[in-house]
Formats: sequence, C-alpha cells, structure tokens
Amino acid sequence: MLQLDAVHIAYGPIQAVADATIAVEPGQIVAIVGANGAGKSTLLKAIAGLVPLAAGGIRFEGRDIAALPAHRRVAAGIALSPEGRQVFPDQTVRDNLELGAYSRRLGQADLARAMAAQYELFPRLRERQDQPAVTLSGGEQQMLAIARALMGEPRLLLLDEPSLGLAPLIIREIFGIITALRARGVTVLLVEQMANLALGVADRAYVLETGRVTLEGSGAELLQHPRVRAAYLGGGH
Repeated sequence: MLQLDAVHIAYGPIQAVADATIAVEPGQIVAIVGANGAGKSTLLKAIAGLVPLAAGGIRFEGRDIAALPAHRRVAAGIALSPEGRQVFPDQTVRDNLELGAYSRRLGQADLARAMAAQYELFPRLRERQDQPAVTLSGGEQQMLAIARALMGEPRLLLLDEPSLGLAPLIIREIFGIITALRARGVTVLLVEQMANLALGVADRAYVLETGRVTLEGSGAELLQHPRVRAAYLGGGH
C-alpha cells in the first residue's frame, strides 16, 4: 500500500531522516519506534505532505505522491492524526468531526451516517458531541483526533504518538481501538514512543534511530530483539 524509498528529509542544514526505506502492506498495523528526536513524526508529516522530501520517493497504492499537496493526499485516502491531538478547541465535537469529512463533500444524510459510525466506535464522543473540544479530557481529545481523521474514510491512517500524556487505562483503551480499526480493514502506520505497546499490536515494525532505519521485522520479533529490549523496553540484561 505504501512504499518509502531511500527517503531523506532535512530542515535547512539539519538532516532529520536519512535513507529511510519502509513498506506498509494493506490491512497491517506497522509501527515505527524510536527515541525522541529520531525523526518519527517528521516521517509521518512527509507521508501526509506537510514536509517536503530532500530526496527519495513515496508511493501510495502504486502512485507516486511525493509531489502531491497535503489536501490531495487526504482525498487519495491518507489521513493523519497528529502528535498532541491538535483538535479545534473552540469547536464542538460534532464540528471537529464535520471538518474531518470536508474533503468528501458529503450531503447531510451521508454526513450523519459517517458521524454515527464514529460514535459507535467512540461512544464517549456521542455523549459529548455538543461540547467544545477544549472541555474534553486528554483521552477524549485523542479519541476525537482519531475519529476526525477517520471521517475522511482513509485507507491509510497515520497515528502520531496516540499515547502521549495519557493515563495507562486510557492508553489501553486507545490501543484497543487501534486493533479494532485493523479488523475493520483500516491500514495503520503508528509512531509511538511506548515501544512495548506499539510492538505488541504491530504486524511489522521499524526502529528509527537518528533518522535512520536500524532494525526491522515483525512486531513479535522486535519485542524479543536484545537491542530493542535494552534501548526501549528496560531489558538491559
């Protein structure tokens, strides 16, 4: 579904990602793990069209999208749920969801059906649909950010640090939703600092260190890899 070939990304003279090659197959959860500053979020932003490539290529469903602007990538079937949630704070939950469907130009009946599907997946959002997003808890805002991205009916969902700043119980709930999305046929590319959680749900995973892919394999394989355990899972022995 998605192929990154020798991708390089730079912020001026600073190289953020170097020679990254990553593949995502349809119906998979693919995780990218690594420390802060490794380039994980930058890679997702590049796939979403928010950061230009310095070199390399990006293909989505066989189509070269490296020069495609961000809004056209949404229309092509890619949606980003960004780090830090970034919901529209003064807009209601319903308004945030409606904005997520903007590219689809839905009529009122279809829009209502699309919202109903998100309320089924995230029942708490139904209860709070008339509240401004700023009044939601961190976990509810994360649910809203994911639901807003799903309103565009993406075939590929980019999830950036969905556990950030959340309590353990809410994190488990969010990761339960991520696995439910795979069961519904949504392909997920997940960036996550909590490597144990990400690798636990991932079909395939990559380790990104200082902008370079240093390890790859199934989620189960990387969970047991000595280097991964020592660096990210507290398993130095």
